[in-house]
Amino acid sequence: MATIEKRITDNGGTSYRVKIRLKGYPVQTATFKRLTDAKKWVQDTESAIREGRHFKTTEAKKHTLTDLVDRYIKDVLPKKSKQVHAQRPQLERWKAELGCYVLADITPSLIVECRDKLLTELTPRGSQRSPATVVRYMAALSHAFTIAVNEWQWLEISPMSKVKKPTEPRGRVRFLDDEERIKLLQACKESPNSMLYLCVILALSSGMRQAELMGLKWQDVNLKDGYLILHETKNGDRRRVPLSGLGLLLLQEYAKIRRIDTPLLFPSDRNPQQPIDLRKAFKNALTIAEITEFKWHDLRHCTASYLAMNGASLAEIAEVLGHKTLSMVKRYAHLSDGHVSNVVASMNAKIFGGM
Repeated sequence: MATIEKRITDNGGTSYRVKIRLKGYPVQTATFKRLTDAKKWVQDTESAIREGRHFKTTEAKKHTLTDLVDRYIKDVLPKKSKQVHAQRPQLERWKAELGCYVLADITPSLIVECRDKLLTELTPRGSQRSPATVVRYMAALSHAFTIAVNEWQWLEISPMSKVKKPTEPRGRVRFLDDEERIKLLQACKESPNSMLYLCVILALSSGMRQAELMGLKWQDVNLKDGYLILHETKNGDRRRVPLSGLGLLLLQEYAKIRRIDTPLLFPSDRNPQQPIDLRKAFKNALTIAEITEFKWHDLRHCTASYLAMNGASLAEIAEVLGHKTLSMVKRYAHLSDGHVSNVVASMNAKIFGGM
């Protein structure tokens, strides 16, 4: 709602004091010499507020998206060490597309145009970006806007709040059946790379990510009590990983021949201070085992799938894999249907058995 107040100045002239009040937004005021200018400002400003183009602070008119991205890369991104490599080029892409705009002029529609361009254009490799990749581009920009709103006071609201994320496909679940698992493990055991078999066994039995496994140090391994501690995880939390069965036995034997010139469990031959690269050896093992459409990360899916099929709850699977929420493990829910059915049957037998 807008009000226009006519005023008489000290020299006898006329001015028009305008106030705009819209629920959820701060009051906007301005003064004009002509009534027509006042009415036009009301119309333009109310429209801009509803479309997300008008912000409370004048900072939004001082700073461009280039300023925002540059400051974010300089001050914020270094604190997110695990995401620097991925997010910097994502933010630079937003800067290339919208960097010349002042923040006050960046509308949801402008961001939508860039979002759709990211979805439809071909990458330098000649492939099309997946919706999941574009979501990560949007997440990088969204956090930069959030910082600008909450900490820098450059904006009143983030234009990202009105932009819809692309729909991501359902999470892929590829796990080895019994025959495939036997064939792969045999190929790994016969591999010229002496570390491949142990690493695959540990990955299958624990659900550790490849980076977590390759980053292991002996000081974080407790062979006596059967566990290890992961200090560097994807979600930033430390995680205790139980060791048991074949994985523990193999690791105990491996510890007897450990190298003393490096703290790493699985060091590279060329540089003991860097972890070994098993990509080629693993690919060769997959070829020998005649297994297709399978990646190292799918070993983690195998762990979750085997847990589900052996009666583990979604909460237990999330704890093993190191997920903070259940959303990431719901993709395995159908594999535990038999276990759920048994639980329901047991409950029904108990409460209705005597009827």
